[in-house]
Amino acid sequence: MVDIRRLTQDDRTAWCAQRLLLWPGHSQAEFDAEVDQMLANPDTPAFGAFEGKELIGFAEASVRPYGDGCETAPVAWLEGIYIAPAYRRHGLGRALVEAVADWARERKLFELGSDAAIYNTTSHLSHAGWGFEETERIVLFRRKLT
Repeated sequence: MVDIRRLTQDDRTAWCAQRLLLWPGHSQAEFDAEVDQMLANPDTPAFGAFEGKELIGFAEASVRPYGDGCETAPVAWLEGIYIAPAYRRHGLGRALVEAVADWARERKLFELGSDAAIYNTTSHLSHAGWGFEETERIVLFRRKLT
């Protein structure tokens, strides 16, 4: 049976290891600092899915002053979600999103926002399955000034 609960300092090692899988190219030092900040702030929770004592997925959230595509403010935001490959397509993503949604409701927030890269169609489909609706698409630009 899978247990969903808020992540704590005791979960740090497994949590940071999975963060590196979700966001490759970042350093352990960056994640250590971010996890310290998240654990100290009640507005940046992380929830874990556990099979026994093994962390098999996590979801991180925050409260943002506003969310693009949302109608209320402030808004809860799903900042990231990861499920170990062997456990995907078994409802763990939905269970983690529901834990985030319950946390947001307790804070009297009325919407849960999220985002995904425009090319990440797997994430788009997952979000739709978790009850999200697409609100807009954007293309970002940059111009280097040298």
